[in-house]
Amino acid sequence: MSTSTQQGTQLIAADPRYTAEADAAIATLDGPAQGIAVHDPATGELIARIPDSSTEDALAAVGRADAAGADWAAQSPRHRAQTLHSWYELLIEHGEQIAKLISREMGKPLAEARGEVKYGTDFVRWYAEEAVRPAGSFQPAPDGGADILTRRAPVGLAVLITPWNFPLAMATRKIAPALAAGCPVVIKPATATPLTTYYAVQLAIQAGVPEQLLQVVSTSDSPGFSTAVLSDQRVRKVSFTGSTPVGRTLLELASKNVLRSSMELGGNAPLLVFDDADFERAIEGTIAAKLRNGGQSCIGANRIYVQSGIADEFAAELARRFAAVKVGAGLSDTSGIGALIDGRAVSQMQAFTEDALDRGAQLLTGGHGYGSIGHFYAPTVLDHVDASAQVAREEIFGPIAAIRRFDTEQQVLGWANNTQFGLAGYVFTQDLDRAMNVADQLQTGIVGINQGVPSNAAAPFGGVKQSGLGREGASEGLEEYQSVRFYNISRRTTTR
Repeated sequence: MSTSTQQGTQLIAADPRYTAEADAAIATLDGPAQGIAVHDPATGELIARIPDSSTEDALAAVGRADAAGADWAAQSPRHRAQTLHSWYELLIEHGEQIAKLISREMGKPLAEARGEVKYGTDFVRWYAEEAVRPAGSFQPAPDGGADILTRRAPVGLAVLITPWNFPLAMATRKIAPALAAGCPVVIKPATATPLTTYYAVQLAIQAGVPEQLLQVVSTSDSPGFSTAVLSDQRVRKVSFTGSTPVGRTLLELASKNVLRSSMELGGNAPLLVFDDADFERAIEGTIAAKLRNGGQSCIGANRIYVQSGIADEFAAELARRFAAVKVGAGLSDTSGIGALIDGRAVSQMQAFTEDALDRGAQLLTGGHGYGSIGHFYAPTVLDHVDASAQVAREEIFGPIAAIRRFDTEQQVLGWANNTQFGLAGYVFTQDLDRAMNVADQLQTGIVGINQGVPSNAAAPFGGVKQSGLGREGASEGLEEYQSVRFYNISRRTTTR
């Protein structure tokens, strides 16, 4: 494979064989001649066009899904479970094509795309199993004379709005529990990476999901879509993953019809490394928490706090590891970090770096893009970052590690919690008491202890404060698509 050079650093080019395989998967989607353009972020190449639906089109999709909903809700839990199992098997069978499609449209390295296929398909398998285990209870009323029966029912038509950074996993994490609960679905993928969702839904229909039940709507008019669809009386649930400002807007729209709402919003994750941490585990965990998906992750480590006793050694070693990461197209076997999603993301990384340097930070490695070749930014380590710098206050969503030193546990906890966000946090220490005490005091919905990738289909994913509400994954993720119904059953007692 060829390489390109900018600023003395080589970029790894895509393997033409893999590109051809991804394009073959795209060809099966039969997109329109005109519509929304989808580009490869590693090259800027136009790879497909997708429908640009109007609000009328979106409401028609709502109508089709709603009409199919009653039949699906009436199906037995076993039938829904078997359908989801069939979908899982098809996703696994086509896993390599899906991974290459993810890399092609989103830019992440092929190894990470394969990891996303595993993560995304785990949700389908999990909810195939959860479908036959709906919660419920039966108990006598405390004052006698009646029994209390609770059952779970589908909440109704669910509108799912997904982001671009994990195009398979964010779709399956929402679709699978909705279908398992018996809900019809309208899903709107991000226009930057819609192809994986279209492909996955195509496989779901092949697996037996009724075509009308699961509708994909792509549109360049996201505000118009949300206003029209969330105002429709047939819609009873909205689930969104994305920025906090957009989440607030959707919650306002959802309030008009009092929709059940799940919001997985922005993050500003602190990562705390104490002097007694296993040094190698802490380095590897920080790399995973920071560079996974090129840093384009809502739970990516944003503020890296290292205790003073090991800070110099830690910063130097992290910079050495970052400098060794290979940058290039996702569709290769050797890239360690791929392209960012677009040119604006690269410009934002440069602005973040320059702002931090202007405020006294030290650049240990990286700090540059790659000219006109794709949307790449070098893995960057900034040391002695001031609390006023943008990288210390805003969600970075890119491959910049911002290090600040701390002295005491209480000091760093004050810094870590000094944010409106509360999605994820990380703690590295070999002291079990400290690990649990710090985790308990972090104001986040997720804590990774001595590890940098805490996500799991069997765990409830979600945040506190302005990082959202509701949970995805685990049994809690199924409950988001269910209503609790209570039956009071009168009993005539007999005298003995």
